[in-house]
Amino acid sequence: MKPAWDSLMREYEGHPSVLIGDVDCTQHQDLCSDMGVGGYPTIKYWTDGVGKEDAKPYQGGRDLDALRKHVEDNMLPKCDAKDPEGSGCDDQEIAYVAKMIAKGGEAIEKELTRLEGMQGSAMKADKKVWLAKRVHILKALAA
Repeated sequence: MKPAWDSLMREYEGHPSVLIGDVDCTQHQDLCSDMGVGGYPTIKYWTDGVGKEDAKPYQGGRDLDALRKHVEDNMLPKCDAKDPEGSGCDDQEIAYVAKMIAKGGEAIEKELTRLEGMQGSAMKADKKVWLAKRVHILKALAA
């Protein structure tokens, strides 16, 4: 599995929204214990805007194709604010894109600053996901 994992890390190195990493639990026992790792290898993943308590265990294949598919299906942003109708945005995201475009650049920057300040705050998982989606949309619109 290690060669496949290393290849996946190289593929996503420098990616703006996906970070693939690894931890040697023999060297970082406290971190691994804190993350609930009990056996090796253990793969956990997070999506944008969720905390460590919301880590999901990866149960799929351990070859490069299976790992790559998991990243593409579960970790890459789906909504493109520049093309909300054609990029997999849900109805809530489409409405939010339209609303923020109508408000204009200054409002987008102000809202982005406000929402980024909320990241890391305690909130329910679904609220964290919606917060992360809005931040992603606003960053795309501000670019």
